[in-house]
Amino acid sequence: MGRSGQQRRTITSVTEALLPLVTMFVAFTACAIAFGASQELLVAVLLLAAAVAGATAARHGASWTDIQEATGRRLAEVLPAVLILLAIGALIASWMLSGTIPFLVYWGVRLVRPELLVPTAFLATAAMSLFTGTSWGSVGTVGVALVSTGAALGAPVAATAGAVISGAYVGDKISPLSDTTNICALAAGVPLYTHVRHLLYTTLPSFAIALVVYALSTRITGGPTRMTDTASAVLTDIDRFYHLGPVVLLPLVVAVVSIVRRTPPALGIMASVIIALAIGVLLQPFALGDAIMAIVTGFRVTMIPGGEAAGDAFVRLAERGGLYSMASTLIVIVAAFLLAGGMEVSGALDLLLQRMLAAVESVTGLIGATLLSGTTMVAVTSHAGVTALIVGGLFREAYERRGLAPENLSRTLEDSATITEVLMPWTVSAVFMAGVLGVPTLEYAPWAVFNYTGPLIAMIIAATYPRTGIGIRRLQQPDTTFGVPVER
Repeated sequence: MGRSGQQRRTITSVTEALLPLVTMFVAFTACAIAFGASQELLVAVLLLAAAVAGATAARHGASWTDIQEATGRRLAEVLPAVLILLAIGALIASWMLSGTIPFLVYWGVRLVRPELLVPTAFLATAAMSLFTGTSWGSVGTVGVALVSTGAALGAPVAATAGAVISGAYVGDKISPLSDTTNICALAAGVPLYTHVRHLLYTTLPSFAIALVVYALSTRITGGPTRMTDTASAVLTDIDRFYHLGPVVLLPLVVAVVSIVRRTPPALGIMASVIIALAIGVLLQPFALGDAIMAIVTGFRVTMIPGGEAAGDAFVRLAERGGLYSMASTLIVIVAAFLLAGGMEVSGALDLLLQRMLAAVESVTGLIGATLLSGTTMVAVTSHAGVTALIVGGLFREAYERRGLAPENLSRTLEDSATITEVLMPWTVSAVFMAGVLGVPTLEYAPWAVFNYTGPLIAMIIAATYPRTGIGIRRLQQPDTTFGVPVER
């Protein structure tokens, strides 16, 4: 019963269920064309869509209390992610204090050829994410340094950010250490390594396509092929303001070791922050009061003795981070979850998923419906794990009825819920990436090649399977991903 005493009624019209999402897409697209995309526009559009979802829920007997409770549950589910978000803000500021980011940028500019920076960014973050299993941790550590290096070199920043995000999601999708890899296997009822092997059918082609695009990126974007005067000026300022001994890499080592040892991410990141603060105060020329202020409000070049003389390029590199820098991100998350809460209590999400499932007959249709369901659900919930569990539970029987092995389902969950969230500007992951890297979602998304080729490769495999017999596994069919049968 709602507070008004009305009987709750489940929504039955697909048109009505889609109305909040249609409102969001149309309003965002129209306003972005007219005024330009911005974080402020995103918040306004989300609140408008949330109001439509709330009105729909109220029409079906839900109350404001019901929507608040649904929103609160979602916020509770992503609290660990919110804590990581805040910790990353503190991490970036502290790594500027310690000289960790300046060190990585300095040697990145010195050692990496400008035309190779984008593919290097992709390969480096892919290795990091495979090693640690985390996309956020990979982007918030080496990813930030790589994008900063790109900015210093005059490389295409949007392409560098897209390459960093693509690399980060290689491990998020396929690493046995990744939470989402394990959850997608669990949701479909598949042994973990069976799931990982089956992922290779879509992961390897996406990886190869992304690497080729990034290798050609300088020709596509017209980026520099040699060190620019701006990059030289940044190196001069870093040399002037920092002591760049190997000790400044200690915060990075602490962060990586914490991730590998599966320490709760927020705690591991804060351990790195503490080490970085100590180095900043003891080795670098920063006062304790400025160090504490930087963690909260962000690093400023005025904290450096003589920093007023820094060049504009160094200022753009240095002034970043802090807990306050994540405030706008948290506002977007709350607005997005108000939308999700309204759609949940009205029954719109369940209706959309059930209708998609009921409409499919062929293997291609089933894979397509799973991709669409996973993408739709994660667009609203911003939670890949919850999406995988819900969509996996709904579709497991359908895959079994059609004689398809469950690893087809688990792989399709990865190709939708795991890797597409970061392409939608209103989701938690997209807001995080845009905030941390300083590149709007609509600018990096075309370059996040690995993320959008995954679903495309999945559909191509499904469509060509009747002719090729490749990429889809039937029940009782042995796992021969590497050419040798493997016990299921």
